[in-house]
Amino acid sequence: MAKPNYGFDKRQRELKKSKQQEEKRLKKLARGSSGESGDGSDEQQPPSSDTPEQTS
Repeated sequence: MAKPNYGFDKRQRELKKSKQQEEKRLKKLARGSSGESGDGSDEQQPPSSDTPEQTS
């Protein structure tokens, strides 16, 4: 009887996992570029430091 090739099995699991992660990343990227609102963290910008706020 042949010995199991655990290294091959591990490599196949890693490839499957990385493929799923890449698909998820592409789905998120497509969702973000289509104009759907996500968490909005990329679109928000901090207030400009050029104009000081007046506290009168």
